[in-house]
Amino acid sequence: MPNPSSAPVVVIAPDSFKGSLSAEEVAQAIANGIRRARADATVRICPMADGGEGTLDAMLARGGERRTLTVRGAAGPARDAATGLIGDGSAIIETAEVVGITDPVGMGVAVEERSTRGMGEAIRALLDEGVRRFYVALGGSSTNDGGAGLLVGLGLRILDAQGRELEPTPEQLVRATRIDASQLDARVAQASFIGMSDVDNPLTGEHGATAIFGPQKGVKPDQLVAIDAALARFADLLEPALGRTARDLPGAGAAGGLGFALHMLGAQFEAGAEVVARQIGLDDALQGADWLITGEGRSDVQTLHGKAPFIACRHARAAGVPATLLSGAVDPTALPRLTEHFSGCFSPAPGPITLETAIRDAARLLANEAEQLTRLRYDTRSMR
Repeated sequence: MPNPSSAPVVVIAPDSFKGSLSAEEVAQAIANGIRRARADATVRICPMADGGEGTLDAMLARGGERRTLTVRGAAGPARDAATGLIGDGSAIIETAEVVGITDPVGMGVAVEERSTRGMGEAIRALLDEGVRRFYVALGGSSTNDGGAGLLVGLGLRILDAQGRELEPTPEQLVRATRIDASQLDARVAQASFIGMSDVDNPLTGEHGATAIFGPQKGVKPDQLVAIDAALARFADLLEPALGRTARDLPGAGAAGGLGFALHMLGAQFEAGAEVVARQIGLDDALQGADWLITGEGRSDVQTLHGKAPFIACRHARAAGVPATLLSGAVDPTALPRLTEHFSGCFSPAPGPITLETAIRDAARLLANEAEQLTRLRYDTRSMR
């Protein structure tokens, strides 16, 4: 138990509240509440992410250089996408920045017409700058092309029976008969790739990219079989062309099969939140701390499958620091599982409120709840 009379040391390590606050804004709101209750508190802010939107910001929080590249979006037209370089010379490419599901232009065309070509273009541009180590954050994609676009962006050619080059989209992959890898950028062989994802699905089948994640990107029920077959056809041609077998590897189904393309380039995969925790120095921040607060927009049993709050909690417990979950919403049916790991699970909503109000007032509500939790944890009145 903390000593109520000593100055608290609190680590705040939340993910973003998507559609409302960034991870940094969430952490600042919680810090404001803590300081209202204990002005003497030492607060260490460590914004988290797990490979989805906000990962680039988290990876650059402790230093690095943000770069903007002009590449093709999911629908084809060029867009500006932020990337980053960190101190060791590695690059961070966030899929959500290039072909994100929140991009209205990309989402404005049918999913069978979208591709990840811009991802390959981003890698190629960074290769031109001398980068040879890439972190690829795989969350938040709008695409379902098996990573064909990424590879085409790196020089791969997909051909039909007449030798005509095809676009790397699901609707055209069904006509593919040959892969020409002769022009694949040779520098890829000297590069290393780390796929940041908590997804372990294969490329195809009932647990694959299309079946599990396709519907949220716009794949209709009557398209599932055809698009899954298109990805299988692509894999049938690509694996012998590159001399690897990867379609059933964990993570191959991440980001609509983008993980498959990375596996075919020899990528290693790590839980995105673990990579972020290492980069931001979470373990160092936990030294000497007596409390960690983490959270996300909504927590449920999926939180325990590598999401940022769970990874933050796991690091805290390893350091002997109790971790409290403060999320926008907490699924009540998940509480028995969540409380096996967290020292209390809370939502900042003061009562029945609309989603619009929760989003609009998120910072104020978080600060209020954090203040009350801090008063509960460090109440000195009983010591008088």
